[in-house]
Amino acid sequence: MANGEEFKDDFRKALPPELVQRLSRISPWRSAWSVAQEFLVLLALIAVALAWWTPWVVIPCVLLIGARQHALFVLAHESAHYRLFEGRWLNDLIGRVCATLQGLSMRTYRVIHRLHHNNLYTELDPDTALHGGYPRGKAYLARKLLKDLTGFTAWKTYAYFLGGAPALNTATKVAIRPLDDTSAKLREEARIDRNTVIAVHALLLFFFLSTGFIVEYLVLWILPLLTVVQAILRLRAIAEHGATTDFSSPLTAARTNLVPAWLGWLLFPHNVNYHIEHHLYASVPQYNLPALHRELESRGLLDGAEAVPFSATLGKIFADRAAPAAAAAAR
Repeated sequence: MANGEEFKDDFRKALPPELVQRLSRISPWRSAWSVAQEFLVLLALIAVALAWWTPWVVIPCVLLIGARQHALFVLAHESAHYRLFEGRWLNDLIGRVCATLQGLSMRTYRVIHRLHHNNLYTELDPDTALHGGYPRGKAYLARKLLKDLTGFTAWKTYAYFLGGAPALNTATKVAIRPLDDTSAKLREEARIDRNTVIAVHALLLFFFLSTGFIVEYLVLWILPLLTVVQAILRLRAIAEHGATTDFSSPLTAARTNLVPAWLGWLLFPHNVNYHIEHHLYASVPQYNLPALHRELESRGLLDGAEAVPFSATLGKIFADRAAPAAAAAAR
């Protein structure tokens, strides 16, 4: 990859190269099934809601649709890392579909996410505004999640994912937009992708207006995007990076949340809970992250890292307010 396109490896090279190479191998069948199962569940939920259009059915369906929309975002994240399919065209096509349906630009997110990975918890990390400074007390995070669930913060999320999340270079005091820290090729791809996303959603709005299904579209697709997905994204981001104190390495600046299968399906789909492992070896696709975790753990390479039950994470991020020096501006 050209300079300005790569996700930099962490400085730790503890695992044997042949093992990392094996774990980094992409399985097109496992990737295809990961995508297919989400669309199958989404179609089933929408069909159930349309068949029994009552609040008792629609509300649970909206909540579950939001959880699966978030799962599609996680798959778009895989595509942003070039880990969904081996062929770049197919990888980007499927990743763009997963993101575009949610009003997001995968190729723009790729640029933003590079900045997060390559500058974790520095002034150039655009994600620190979301997860930095925790804990801030139970009431603070509860209020934030409530605002997410009522849709008041969705515009900030879309501004971020469409490339408007600036980071500050403290040396020069100049704001750096994520789109400025990339190759010309990725910048142009991101611009085209954003325009495509806008065009697709304009066409979808026209289609559902003209066919008389606009209410169903807004309730079953747009509503969960603006509410449920926003709360899950915030909670997951803070669970992954919030209330950490040593930012010198992904081992201590990130967190792996150990969860039962049902909770993983709802909040941490496609093994996204293995976040330390992902930061250490971003080349490993999501279905191999559990194996990577076991390899690191068996070698004692996660000693001192936070690989903890999600309940322990909740205790940390909902704890009393952190010292003022640790607090950062929240989005």
